[in-house]
Amino acid sequence: MNSRYINLIHIIRRFNRFYTNILGLLDKHIYESEFSLAEVRVLYDIGHTEFCTAKKLIEELKIDPGYLSRIIKRFENDSLIYRVQSSEDGRLYYLYLSDKGKDTLSRLDDLSNDQIYKMISCLPEQDKMSVVESMETIENALSEKPIKNREKIIIRNELRPGDVGYLIHLHGWIYAQECEFNYMFEGYVCKTIFDLFNNYNVEKDRFWFAEANGEMIGAIAIVGHSANRAQLRWFILNPLFRGIGLGNTLLNEAMKYCKKKGYKQVFLVTTDDQKIAIKMYMKVGFRKVAEHENKVWGKKLIEQTYELNLP
Repeated sequence: MNSRYINLIHIIRRFNRFYTNILGLLDKHIYESEFSLAEVRVLYDIGHTEFCTAKKLIEELKIDPGYLSRIIKRFENDSLIYRVQSSEDGRLYYLYLSDKGKDTLSRLDDLSNDQIYKMISCLPEQDKMSVVESMETIENALSEKPIKNREKIIIRNELRPGDVGYLIHLHGWIYAQECEFNYMFEGYVCKTIFDLFNNYNVEKDRFWFAEANGEMIGAIAIVGHSANRAQLRWFILNPLFRGIGLGNTLLNEAMKYCKKKGYKQVFLVTTDDQKIAIKMYMKVGFRKVAEHENKVWGKKLIEQTYELNLP
């Protein structure tokens, strides 16, 4: 095992022990209402899943089929749910809440809400938000179906206080995690941004910042070097928000800007390990024109230059 993961593993295990205690507390309270945590979740999913079947519950809850069968049987005996045979497949039965089941679920929802309220109500407002945001981050990172709500994502151009610092942070964090670049790379990003702002001109230079819930999740920039030539720089995207077309949207916005400004050529510098980004560049017309070895950022890699000629 890579030694750099040891500390991360210990932190995750410590959190797991802590949260298991929290779940045990919740489970105990719900059990006093005659339902276990698993039973409440099954009841909830039956009430909120269209065309709910036992198979769907097994897949969604990762629950043992035998255990689920006993829960369903108990719910039927208590008149909390009922089955309806599929008209298309006689072996298939859909599960629905009865009126009693709906009332029971409503009561359990109120109980659960009250338990959570008691748990967080004493926290300062900032801590409340931190807890919620951290839970969303964990769910995004570990879920098979990450939360990627496009409606919450905005793209803006104006520079705001803190933007540059967070852009540098994104580069340092992501490239360290994914490429094992060292601190020298973060210093390189700092210098390139510093160099830009020595001659920054809103008429030839442009940033695009992608935000989700007020937090920067990605960026791209165009830096004008002359009336005809510009450079694409600082193209970055938080891993949680990849695969939804956001990277292509940022790249296309940058290309439209270059055409609008009359740039005849756009170039960029990347490394050969950025396979996905390179495919995106080549898709819009960039072609490799040069490469050389680079050992500055803590590992041996090939730095490449790509160019795009615009009509």
